[in-house]
Amino acid sequence: MKRISALLLLVCLTTLAMAQRVSIQTGKKASAREQYAAEYLQKKLTEMGYTVNPKKADCQITLSNANSGTAEGYTIDRNKKGITVTGNDATGVIYGCVELADRIHQAGGLDIQPVTEAPQMVMRGTCIGLQKTVYLPGHGVYEYPYTPENFPWFYDKAEWVKYLDMMVENKYNSLYLWNGHPFASLVKLKDYPFALEVDEETFKKNEEIFSFLTHEADKRGIWVIQMFYNIILSKPFADHYGLKTQDRHRPITPLISDYTRKSIAAFIEKYPNVGLLVCLGEAMATIDDDVKWMKETIIPGIKDGLKTSGRTDIPPVVLRSHDTDGPLVLKESLPLYPNIYTMSKYTGESLTTYTPGGPWGETHRQLAAAAPVHIDNVHILANLEPWRWSSPAFIQKTVQAMHRVHHSKGLHLYPQASYWDWPYTADKLPNGERLKQLDRDWMWYEAWGRYSWNDQRGEDKTFWKKTLADYYGIDTISAGHVLNAYDEAGEIAPKLLRRFGITEGNRQTLLLGMTMGELVNPYKYTIYPGFYESCGPEGEKLIEYIEKEYKGQPHVGELPFDIVDQCVNHGDRALVEMGAVAAKPTRHAEEYQRVWNDILCYASFAKAFQLKVRAAAEVLRYKWTQDISHLETAVIWLEQSLSIWYDLSRMTDDWYLYANSMQTAQRRIPVGGDGGKMKTWSELAVVYQAELDAFKENIEKLKNPAPASAIKIQPAQPAQITIHSPLNAHLLPLKKGAILFEKRPDTPVDSLAPELAGLQALVLNRDTTRIVGTTIEYESDKPVKLLVGLFKDDDKKFAKAPKLEIDATGNEYGQAEPILTNAISIVQMPKVNIHQYSLPAGRNTIRLPKGILMVAGFTQSDIKPRDCGLNGPSGEVDWLFQK
Repeated sequence: MKRISALLLLVCLTTLAMAQRVSIQTGKKASAREQYAAEYLQKKLTEMGYTVNPKKADCQITLSNANSGTAEGYTIDRNKKGITVTGNDATGVIYGCVELADRIHQAGGLDIQPVTEAPQMVMRGTCIGLQKTVYLPGHGVYEYPYTPENFPWFYDKAEWVKYLDMMVENKYNSLYLWNGHPFASLVKLKDYPFALEVDEETFKKNEEIFSFLTHEADKRGIWVIQMFYNIILSKPFADHYGLKTQDRHRPITPLISDYTRKSIAAFIEKYPNVGLLVCLGEAMATIDDDVKWMKETIIPGIKDGLKTSGRTDIPPVVLRSHDTDGPLVLKESLPLYPNIYTMSKYTGESLTTYTPGGPWGETHRQLAAAAPVHIDNVHILANLEPWRWSSPAFIQKTVQAMHRVHHSKGLHLYPQASYWDWPYTADKLPNGERLKQLDRDWMWYEAWGRYSWNDQRGEDKTFWKKTLADYYGIDTISAGHVLNAYDEAGEIAPKLLRRFGITEGNRQTLLLGMTMGELVNPYKYTIYPGFYESCGPEGEKLIEYIEKEYKGQPHVGELPFDIVDQCVNHGDRALVEMGAVAAKPTRHAEEYQRVWNDILCYASFAKAFQLKVRAAAEVLRYKWTQDISHLETAVIWLEQSLSIWYDLSRMTDDWYLYANSMQTAQRRIPVGGDGGKMKTWSELAVVYQAELDAFKENIEKLKNPAPASAIKIQPAQPAQITIHSPLNAHLLPLKKGAILFEKRPDTPVDSLAPELAGLQALVLNRDTTRIVGTTIEYESDKPVKLLVGLFKDDDKKFAKAPKLEIDATGNEYGQAEPILTNAISIVQMPKVNIHQYSLPAGRNTIRLPKGILMVAGFTQSDIKPRDCGLNGPSGEVDWLFQK
């Protein structure tokens, strides 16, 4: 009997291996998802050369839904009749068919091994931003109505189907759409009909395409989730009531709350299969307001919509823990709405490490412990723009860290590059054509999908070699070299940012380099709190390393010189791997050449950065020794770095339109992106040449110092303005002895920078600035500059400079960085940095951040940025690179 059974099994296996005709059977009451699974499998088998015929088949494939077991799991088995795919639920049937098709393709036949699988990540999602590279006229950041003019791709059904099918292929189950205020494009409100932000024709198009998208997604097992920021208002609504669309420092009002609550309710009622992702931060300033807004506006709005719809279920709502106290908001909100998922950025707005930790890691763990599902958000990828990046080894270890360190059950994945320019990449093509992200970055989506489903795949190189061999039409040995190049180059940007960056956010575009000032005095540029502790291994900044070197102190952890040397080696090895590819691609040959160029760019960038770090180290050694020979050595390193940078500029001019898709003043590092400028390597070459020229001039000045009497700074002139609020505003000349705070004669001005002498300062009440904030309404015939003094103290009672990582409008007036540091000394008070608000003519209202601050006055004069040194000689050396 055993021999007969073995013979029968052998006959069955031989039949399966040779079969060319297959049938696909579903249950009589198959759901829409099961029917889609059958259609998907039929399409895949047909593409592989099989004939799908339900009547004449050599192999029968049976699909069924067990309605039990882990959600989305499946079992693939085989028997005498053929193959069975049993899903634990309807979505599991889809994924079982995806896996079956992949295994048949990999095996080259129907002789496949049985398998039982279920996902490790509960939520596996990708996101698309309905955003643009620049602000729309009259709008602020994130404010983009859904219109054919703004987003023509949004109305392309074929492209949506292509994207959703990509998600199915990679077993993603959630799609996030990001926008500041989507409601005014998708719903009408009876109480606020004027709030609609699009015309009637567009509104109907939006209804139709949104319904199409959600229907097509649902039958594929994909949950569409609409994200929105708080508090942002539609422009017509804001204009109607004389409000700003967003104002971080305004209080919550009954009108704003009512409008938002009714917008959410209408959305929930109209689109019952769509979820919501709530971002409390960026357009709202305080944690107390975050909690109040969530409890008294958002959750009631969701409940209103469910009640109106007649629903009794409690669908998940995703709470984004960004610029808020996520654990506190969750604790306060769960009693009111018990099904809140949470989300937090993996390592900020860049990808830096697979060993995360620090305070941000602790936030992840707190949220994971309290929420039903916690999701890691791989966000923006500011350090990976714009070159191709798809290192399977790095991605697999990152997903493992999400489980091990953050205790996450979900992935929310941003595009690899050009988030703000979806669906296009930054690649420059002939005749003005545009390459699409979905086509270019296929490997990015496949790798994250593969490992969020199962991160314990062991040595996975065989899979990726075959995948790359199929894609490029080359042998697997050559594909292995391409894979190794991806993994080598994949370490460069993460390592450099986590050791030298000012921030992990999109305020910095790493691959445009860094200025010498940022390398030798990073603190001046506001290093984002928690960044270094959370986004990589323990280590030292360059400025710390050189100080320890001078003082003979031991070094700890990951060190700057080791990192730049490692990155050069990674680049060199990536080039060697690409050079070892013997086969000539027979498919996607043009894309292969672009990969080659990107690897060349990575290697050149690593070398230019290494040389610049060596130059910065010599400048920092001069800071401690005052030995000018260090500066002369730095010139040599800097010249070599710049030479490579010019080569890099030539390598990118014909290949890329830009380096970063955020082309606004919110981007500050290495230089401001104001007006869509400074987004190419050639533009930055001019900046880096200028800093080298200034450096050489300043070295000569050190050797031949000018008499102190020859240096004279002109004071800024007061502007002619009328202040309407505060009422009865008290102005007085800014000078030594001036009392700038009401009823505080014990805090006179002790000294001030000559630029500020004679300005008309505004006398403030310290308690009012701290508790209520400062609002100035003024009128001027010409554009003016408001000079605001922020005290250099971490105490919560003092107003803080904006952090662009969490305050998207924090540079709306060019106020993000101080223009004069250590500019005023006030008795019994910390030193003052002056921030400049560039304001338009006319009547305007400016709300300053809550906390104690001072207002130095209005001017139309141009002020040159500098450290005024009123806290004594700072000893910093970034001035060496300024003319």
